[in-house]
Amino acid sequence: MSISGCLTTGIGSLPVKDPADACKIIFDAVDIPFWPQLPKRSFKELMMPQYSEAIPFVKIDDEKERIWFEIGDDNEKADGIYAFYEKYTKGDPADFTISREYAPGFYYFMEELSRAGRQYKYIKGHITGPLTFTLSIPDQNKRPIYYDADMLDTILKALSQKAVWQIRELQNYADKVIIFIDEPILSAFGSSTYLGLTREDVIRLLNEVIGAIHSADAIAGIHCCGNTDWSIIAATDIDIINFDAYIYTKSIAIYPNELNNFLRKGGMLAWGIVPTSEAIRRESADSLYNKMANDVQQLIAKSFSEELISRQCLVTPSCGTGSMNEDDARAVFRILKEIGGKFKKA
Repeated sequence: MSISGCLTTGIGSLPVKDPADACKIIFDAVDIPFWPQLPKRSFKELMMPQYSEAIPFVKIDDEKERIWFEIGDDNEKADGIYAFYEKYTKGDPADFTISREYAPGFYYFMEELSRAGRQYKYIKGHITGPLTFTLSIPDQNKRPIYYDADMLDTILKALSQKAVWQIRELQNYADKVIIFIDEPILSAFGSSTYLGLTREDVIRLLNEVIGAIHSADAIAGIHCCGNTDWSIIAATDIDIINFDAYIYTKSIAIYPNELNNFLRKGGMLAWGIVPTSEAIRRESADSLYNKMANDVQQLIAKSFSEELISRQCLVTPSCGTGSMNEDDARAVFRILKEIGGKFKKA
């Protein structure tokens, strides 16, 4: 895998409600277009509900903005899971479509790609990671569905196929598709809340989704917008690690051996240097470009390879912009575009 020149892309969510507006912002700002999630439009577009279709026993209450699993007795559970595996073993990603109701931004994005009539080098999609999904959604007893082994495997396979479905659709317009696995919950790894979650669990679950992405001939990235044990992520089969470079570059610097090995294998760091908070109001393309340049020097001082860091990089916002006000979000993409211009001139 090789992407060079610090190309720009985004994470996923925008605070606008109109898919056309969202797509205009994206196509105007980034080198690698991505389809927009619009969480202010509907609860169904938040990162858990958006990928919940075709998973058995899931319940959504739009009015109360709640998602959970309602699992019946053992016979009902067995029947529901058997029906799921019957569909899964057919091997048709179309059975795991994300519908227009849940992702109008995806469909408008596809229509824009078709209208443009061009082939992009890269296009990006995204999927909520299996850890964030299963540790965030409870069953009827308010226990995270992660702790139900049967449902964990079912959800893992459903999310993998939703990634593959996106890849099949997007491959019509790109030489290569990138899928980011969004795993914000990894920032809580090692806390008392998730003491039962082991390093081996994290690697195994992520690698199953990554393997599905690779099997569909696509590039797999992971996005975690908080601090985490980056050595665990580097130990997976991931191709791109996206981190909040505005705040957490020092946490990346703790793992020079693991991340240098990751880079030597062809991996990339995606620098989330543009803040997706009110901090954007006091920053500019110049200030953030200079900050990133200084942060790169800090990593080099920690024995990171200057050549690999410089060659194998992307630039992104620090997280999705879906929770921001519109003016601030538009500033994020304006500044991201300006930073991308600076890299092209460098």
